[in-house]
Amino acid sequence: MYTPPSPSGEVSTDGSPVRLGALVPLTRPGWVEAGLHLHAGLELAVREVNDTGGIDGRPLELVVRDTAADPERAAAAVEELAGMGVAAVVGEYHSVVARAAAARADALGVPFLCSSAVLDALTESPTEWVARLPPAQSHGWRIYADFLLGAGRKRVAVASQASVYWASGTRVLREHLAAHGGTVIELDANALSPEALCDALADRGATALLLLVGHPEPAVPVVRAVRRDRRLANLLIGAPAGQPEFAGWAAALGEDGTGIPFLRYLPERLGPLGERVAEQLRDRLGEAPSFVAFEGWDTVAVIAEVLRSHGTGRAAVAASWPRVEVEGTRGPIRFSRAPGIGVWQWVWSPVSVVDRDPAEPGRFRVLHSG
Repeated sequence: MYTPPSPSGEVSTDGSPVRLGALVPLTRPGWVEAGLHLHAGLELAVREVNDTGGIDGRPLELVVRDTAADPERAAAAVEELAGMGVAAVVGEYHSVVARAAAARADALGVPFLCSSAVLDALTESPTEWVARLPPAQSHGWRIYADFLLGAGRKRVAVASQASVYWASGTRVLREHLAAHGGTVIELDANALSPEALCDALADRGATALLLLVGHPEPAVPVVRAVRRDRRLANLLIGAPAGQPEFAGWAAALGEDGTGIPFLRYLPERLGPLGERVAEQLRDRLGEAPSFVAFEGWDTVAVIAEVLRSHGTGRAAVAASWPRVEVEGTRGPIRFSRAPGIGVWQWVWSPVSVVDRDPAEPGRFRVLHSG
């Protein structure tokens, strides 16, 4: 039977489950493949927590809400979960959606650990209630810009769609490349057909094209058009947001989808914990786990340690961010304040630029590490 939460919003201590809210994009227009990987990581870690005694003998219960990449839906879900008495909320892949969730969590006094969204301005002002695992966009995308410079790609076109996330990424790239003699050419992916986009790339002498767009549309037709245009034979196609990480990309594009560098938040080699979790995630997913699946597992590892060490009260959870230290699948996790970042931040998770090997599309090549 459901027990209503106390007026303070604290989790009960009568032996009932400790509820953990989770926000995941599981339906379109959300990136469902990423959502499934995030969900798999969260679920696997919750099962392991419960197999090892739960939270002081109480089971950890994951209460999942589908955001479908909708900020308003995510904010409403946070409010619903708060009313259910969750100890904290975790998850979300889409940055704009995570920002809405973080704002609502902050307003309600509910701890929120962001699993997989990188937008620097996750909150409008500094807050004690929100922490984040993935690196800030400015950090990761500067590393990507360094990769482009090292590859001699200084005249970089970005095909983008209207979004705070894409606009923020473009600004990071422009500022970093400009400081090293590079140029960013902005092209509207909604206004230009794939063929017109190819004409613009050829006319403006771009040496790289970055896909700051949704997948599969319009990313897939753009890649196909560029690959078939002889004028662009030497053009590097990149996708810093990580679209080529997922099996759906390889299935849609085949060989055309190889050799497209993207940001990946994994070390070059996993340690023993990472390898063990990778094997279990592979069994659960039926395919190789993405970095997003590891982010999900690490999220629950952090929350479980917080709940065991500092209690299940929301204020105690929020106060624990700067004191918690956990061995995650990708290295030791600690939170601190990073300049310009208003939330408690892991500084930083591993960042690398990788692509799918044209000779073996199922294998990833590390091209650059941050």
